[in-house]
Order: sequence, then C-alpha cells, then structure tokens
Amino acid sequence: MRGADTFTESLFTMRRLDDFVPENHPLRPVRKMVNLALKNIEPLLSGMYAADIKGGRPSIAPEKLLRAMLLQIFYSIRSERLRTEQTQYNLLFRWFIGLSMDDTVWVPTVFSKNRERLIEHDAVIELFNEVLAIAKKNEWLSGEHFSVDGTLIQAWAGHKSFARKDGSDDDTGNFKGKSRSNDTHKSTTDAEARLYRKGNTASELRFMGHTLSDNRHGLIASAVVTTADGYAEREAAKVIIADAKQVADGKAQITLGADKGYDAAEFIEALTKMKVLPHVAQNTSNRKSAVPEHIAASDGYVISQQKRKLIEQGFGWAKFIGPIRQVMVRGLKKVDQLFVLTMAAYNLTRMRTLEQIRLQTT
Repeated sequence: MRGADTFTESLFTMRRLDDFVPENHPLRPVRKMVNLALKNIEPLLSGMYAADIKGGRPSIAPEKLLRAMLLQIFYSIRSERLRTEQTQYNLLFRWFIGLSMDDTVWVPTVFSKNRERLIEHDAVIELFNEVLAIAKKNEWLSGEHFSVDGTLIQAWAGHKSFARKDGSDDDTGNFKGKSRSNDTHKSTTDAEARLYRKGNTASELRFMGHTLSDNRHGLIASAVVTTADGYAEREAAKVIIADAKQVADGKAQITLGADKGYDAAEFIEALTKMKVLPHVAQNTSNRKSAVPEHIAASDGYVISQQKRKLIEQGFGWAKFIGPIRQVMVRGLKKVDQLFVLTMAAYNLTRMRTLEQIRLQTT
C-alpha cells in the first residue's frame, strides 16, 4: 500500500541530541580530545572575562566559540556567516559546539568581536599546546627529531590595493610596466601583507607560515606566521627549534630536517651553536654545501630526509581542507591565529587516526 505524502511534526521529542550522532562518527573522538584540551585551559578562558561578582550579562562561552571555529575548518566552510546558517539546522554541528536543539545560534559578528580577545590572551596558542600535550601523553611524539618548512599564504588583499606609501602617485588602477616594491608601496587593505614571489609563482600579497613537525607521526609541534621575505623561513626556524629544544629532555640529541632552501652557512652555524644536528638537504648546485659531510653520511640523516616530507601533508591539508590557501582575515595577528588553529585541527584529525590504529592493534 502506498504511503501518504504527509508531514506531521511532533510537539515534543524524547531523544537527546547525542542520539542523532552515529557511535562511529569521526567527530566523536575529536570532540573528546577538544573537550579535554579546553578543560585544561579553563583558568585562562575564565580570566578573559570580568569576575561574576561584578555583574553584567553573561558572555557566550569561549569554549563554544573555539569549537565552532574548529568546526569551520574541519568542514571547509568558507565563511562564518555560512557556518552560522548551517549550525541553525545541522544537529551534528549543534552537538559538536555544545548547543541544544532549542538554543539560539549567534550572529556572525560574535566571532569578529571576540577574535581580538582570543588573540590578546593567546587562547588559540594554549589550545594548540594542550592538543600537543595529549599527543605527548599518548607517546605520539618523539620530542627529539623534527622537520621544518614554510609555506606561502595569500593575503586577503589584491594588487589594486598596493599603493605608494607617500600617496604621491595613484598607480593602483594601471600598474603594468611600473616598478613596485615593498619599500615604496604597501597594501591599503592589509598593511602587513608583503608583495612576494617564490620559485615560479607570480608576485602576490602574501604572508608566510612556518611549522615544525615531529618526525614520529608528522604531528605539528609548532606553528607561526611571519611577513614574507627571503630570510623569513630560516629566521623563524631558529626560533621554533630553540623553543623545542627548551621543552625537550636536556640529554636528548635534537635533529632538524629541512629542504635545500635552509642550506646556508649562517643557519647551519646557528644550529650547531644550539647543539642541534642539521639534517638539512645538501644544496650542491654550483656551490659547496654548508652541511658537514660526516652528518650527511649518517643513517639518521637519511631517515630525517625521508621523514621531513611528512610536513608537506600538514600544508596540503591546511590549504585543501583548511582556509590557509587564501585567508579571509587581515593583519598578521589574525592570520597567525587562524594558521595555528588550523594546525591544531590538523593534529586532531591525525591523532584520531592514530587512536583508531592503536585500538585495532590491541
């Protein structure tokens, strides 16, 4: 017998929001890890707001804001407005964020207003560190062997916004055949973006993202964004490997793998002073490599060169799944916040897979 095409909506339901999410859904282990990390940074999140004794209207929980920001990265949602719209009717999104079926979804400007607060208190960086601490507790990090690399991030600014700093000549409309550089010009929409090209790419307004990956499973151990220039990669690498060395056991021998772009005498010398073994790919194109031959001939060097390619997976995920190919925020601090949050999301997806592999082998 043919069923009738009718729609009868129940006034009440006895099912919980959790009942609508499959038991084997990939977001379940991710949400568990996110909640643990957020619980560990709860004192920081509480310190971001005025004490309850002072009164006032309660704010939206920063934990929910951070979960929503992660959700946008996981599902490649192109804008905060679209994410807000989808949260309105998507039960999975409501469950992950921590909203009930009857809760009102916030307007997109909530995130714009709270972004500066999160940056001021380094909330995203602390979340990244706590996610990394979970990986360390599960022994997914070596803590000794690392790789470093950088990637270009296209800024949310176009060539037409690249005008002279002194305002003497308006050449933003037709700049063909005219000389333009970062010394004389800057973007009127994002003053911290720099005109930069690398290899065969065209000159674009860009930032540069840098990551330090742990060689054991390719998890990102550190992430930072700088302005784009020819020295940014090596300078950022010195800073992040120095931080990693402070965290590591003092008796451990730290190694750092990198591509040929890092084969510079001053960089190798800086690593040697920090007592870090430079497992940098040798650049012998019409020149002599700065990497000592006895290091390049070691077995550990060969392994580092194989493992350093794992760092490209993080960049690929951040640009194909995440929002890093061309960011939709302006300013170095906001781009850095988005980049670090994206790398935290990448780590969570990798850790979910590692947890599944562990369960299958036990």
